[in-house]
Amino acid sequence: MNAAGVRMVVTRARSRGTGASLRRRGEKAAPLRSGEAAAEERKSYSPVKRRRKAQRLSVAYEASEGEGGEGAEHLQAPSWQPQDWRQQLDNIRTMRSGKDAPVDQLGAEHCFDPSASPKVRRYQVLLSLMLSSQTKDQVTAGAMQRLRARGLTVDSILQTDDSTLGALIYPVGFWRSKVKYIKQTSAILQQRYDGDIPASVAELVALPGVGPKMAHLAMAVAWGTVSGIAVDTHVHRIANRLRWTKKATKSPEETRRALEEWLPRELWSEINGLLVGFGQQTCLPIRPRCQACLNRALCPAARGL
Repeated sequence: MNAAGVRMVVTRARSRGTGASLRRRGEKAAPLRSGEAAAEERKSYSPVKRRRKAQRLSVAYEASEGEGGEGAEHLQAPSWQPQDWRQQLDNIRTMRSGKDAPVDQLGAEHCFDPSASPKVRRYQVLLSLMLSSQTKDQVTAGAMQRLRARGLTVDSILQTDDSTLGALIYPVGFWRSKVKYIKQTSAILQQRYDGDIPASVAELVALPGVGPKMAHLAMAVAWGTVSGIAVDTHVHRIANRLRWTKKATKSPEETRRALEEWLPRELWSEINGLLVGFGQQTCLPIRPRCQACLNRALCPAARGL
């Protein structure tokens, strides 16, 4: 409870005589008869022995803004956290210390032209993320190189016909759909954002072909803002194998929400690249290399194999 918003009301219990009460109210006591007057006189002059008692204070707390008002502090129970997660994370950091996975060399932060203007660099980051869906990093990087060789800007994409654009990005996964999404998104960026990309997750996911994972990565890489955990198929798979979710999750977006409930925010920016590379090299989708993994004794999935 905020001390500034609390008033202490202290009341003392006192004994008051009848006459005092009447005088306080401005009333006169009824006249006493002669016998009663003498008795009353003796009573008034006789010493009264009273037992000294410690005064009891009645204290009432009144919050100026009511219970639960602004400034009131509420204790919260610690949130759920998976067992051994810190040791598991440290082991993954050790295994990833070489930074030699495909994502370390070919991820979104390596696919844009560093000599381009900030606006163009941000657009290229977004396009590389749109191409990367259901596509290996090596394939995405090759498509980005071909696009950049022709001058990769919003205007250049809008001036490229669909068949040529398809040939440039092939063989990325779902390349036909991505041609349509890239054209639609580029038109929106030109009309509403002066060729730049939005600076919020809500606006990014509203663009055709842009999902939550791409939006969070775009915020991190293009804008330098940690808006959430970017969860792709690797992060989704590893989080479930390590039991980093309170219950099994069925989609990357469900996994993102589960991880953000307990994982300290200062680790959010690190977790995507760390687990993606770990998934590319060790914790493979099929036949994971558990014998080479430092977490083999801590991983529930490895113990079940």
